[in-house]
Amino acid sequence: MNFVFQSSPWWILLCLLVGGFYAFLLYQPKANWSKVANGSLAVLRFIVVSGLCFLLLNLLLRQTEVRVEKKTVVLALDNSASVGKQGQGLISGLKSFQEALENKGYAVEVQTLRATPVSSLDSVRFTQKSTDLSALLTNVKTSLEGRNVTDVVLLSDGIVNQGVSPTFQSFTFPIHSLAVGDTTPKRDVNLKTITANQIAYLGNQFPIQADILADGYAGRTATVVLRRGGQTLAQQTVQFPKERALATVNFTTQALAKGLQHLVVEVVPLPGEHTTQNNRKDVYVEVIDGRQRILLVASAPHPDIKAMRSIIEKNDNFEFDFQIVNPSTPPQPSDKKYDLLIFHQQPDAFNSSGAYLKRLMDQGTPVFWIVASQTGTNPLNNAQQVAQIQAQAGQLDKVTAFYNRNFTRLNLNAEQMELLRKLPPLSVPFGEVRPLANSEVVLFQKKNTIETSKPLLILNSSPKRGAMLLGEGLWEWRLEEYRLTEKQEVVDELVTKLIQFLASKDDKRKLRVYPTQNQFQLEDRVAFETEIYNELYERIYGPEVTLTITDEKGQARKYTYTSSASRFEISNLPVGVYRYAATAKVLGKDETASGEFVIRDEQLELANTTADFNLLRQLSQQSNGKFYTASQLQTLEQNLLSRDLPDKLTSTEDLREPINLRWIFFILLTLLALEWGFRKYLGSY
Repeated sequence: MNFVFQSSPWWILLCLLVGGFYAFLLYQPKANWSKVANGSLAVLRFIVVSGLCFLLLNLLLRQTEVRVEKKTVVLALDNSASVGKQGQGLISGLKSFQEALENKGYAVEVQTLRATPVSSLDSVRFTQKSTDLSALLTNVKTSLEGRNVTDVVLLSDGIVNQGVSPTFQSFTFPIHSLAVGDTTPKRDVNLKTITANQIAYLGNQFPIQADILADGYAGRTATVVLRRGGQTLAQQTVQFPKERALATVNFTTQALAKGLQHLVVEVVPLPGEHTTQNNRKDVYVEVIDGRQRILLVASAPHPDIKAMRSIIEKNDNFEFDFQIVNPSTPPQPSDKKYDLLIFHQQPDAFNSSGAYLKRLMDQGTPVFWIVASQTGTNPLNNAQQVAQIQAQAGQLDKVTAFYNRNFTRLNLNAEQMELLRKLPPLSVPFGEVRPLANSEVVLFQKKNTIETSKPLLILNSSPKRGAMLLGEGLWEWRLEEYRLTEKQEVVDELVTKLIQFLASKDDKRKLRVYPTQNQFQLEDRVAFETEIYNELYERIYGPEVTLTITDEKGQARKYTYTSSASRFEISNLPVGVYRYAATAKVLGKDETASGEFVIRDEQLELANTTADFNLLRQLSQQSNGKFYTASQLQTLEQNLLSRDLPDKLTSTEDLREPINLRWIFFILLTLLALEWGFRKYLGSY
């Protein structure tokens, strides 16, 4: 710790002279107390006055902190079911391996596919139903960023059935593969993939494609069956010409009834198969009566329009239309009825298409306004009841976004929404934005590091649904999210849920009971949300709800619970399609709610049981690591311990102004208090 002078050090001499002169004048030798007491009081006053003068010099206090970061080895465990007993059998060896590294001065971290901290190797169970090695290694990279990670030991069989291959990524640490499993293909017929639409329309026919992979059945044939509710709809025979052959079967069936349809594709087992559990797959198709139509009207082409179109067309339940309207391109007449209008940079500053926009809005259709550089704020303020904008034309600002955690209407994941803080800034109107009655702020504006109360995304639910995004640059958000996460989920989910809310019809029911998602995995708990409203549509709590869940066989399960702010959860439901009906007495009247959900059991680990050591070799080679088999665990340990790697020293330098340090204030205050108390004790003030 030392001082940094922002002015000449000679000023210190002047501070000392000021302190000495002040003490000399205050404590002359002619005092009513002893010379020792007089000298002590003078010293106290000298220190206080000199110290105050030092603070006026605006010195900087430089503090350097050195931290020792121990060399770290990460045990990345593929704890999937395909590793199973072989991985479990290596736990004792890995514990000895961990102990030897720790005795050598290493820190050892354990990571698994679950991406949650592991307290000890004894708690690891090889039961995960899918394998995403890319996510596992990416989590190692992000969670231990800045740590002194010298090596990562990856225990795996190399089978990847989710995410991208880890060989497509680059890592800053060497990855030593510890390979387990059997690379010899087993005699088996595997229903590898099923391709089918998630949504079909009532009365239409829809295709189902099945890919069957056979090992060891050259010249044999197999029967593939499509069933619904135990009834065989169609069957086909496929032939496998080689020892390892892939065959494709195409079925076509008809959507006969609204709701979730459960179909089963199954390959009739052949003699000598390694397992028959991968011979069957369930297919769930939602049959609906029609799509929701969305029209986007814009002044000119824009990258945000392409981004919006990509998000909307990912959902088969939406039908997207696009129209450019400006003085040189008049609107095209259409008799279509739309469920949602999206106006991008409309109306413009001259309100050139105002009559056309008004004709669309007069139908009572909800509108999503996207404000951009060419938007005319005055005609916009007159056209909608979401927010009022006070801004000069052409004056823009750059802001990032952060999520309003008090906003709950769209049931967004607040933790996932934190990603928005890392996305590029949007161009927004420079001025004031005032949400109107019944409007809620979804996203706020953040200027540099300052979180403001200015809205960026606003949602209005009454009297007519509407929303407003005050910025352009949505396309950059999607690109940056993919760069950061290799996915496009957070931004797409935000826009999709917003559009679904706007396009949906007003729900005037007093009782609303619905599952938190449409499809659950077999090991998940099925969670239900319950909302009960009074005549003014204010949320109320307390009424008793009776929930009846019926499976495909007609077997009913009945549950009773009291509505509260918490969710009602059900566990141990078998695979299948379920229909639910909820009843409650609300303000003396019987209210009902109903719907459907699915329980799935995706056996991804059974789709491929042949270990892939080539992937592990390639991964280790790319990252400057080495490849080992399970029997070479001792060799891996010796190779790591034979190196003499130093710990990592990191230093941080902090410059502070002493005037902002509280402890200096309390020292000076204490000295003044001592002086005052001493003087009073001696009979003077």
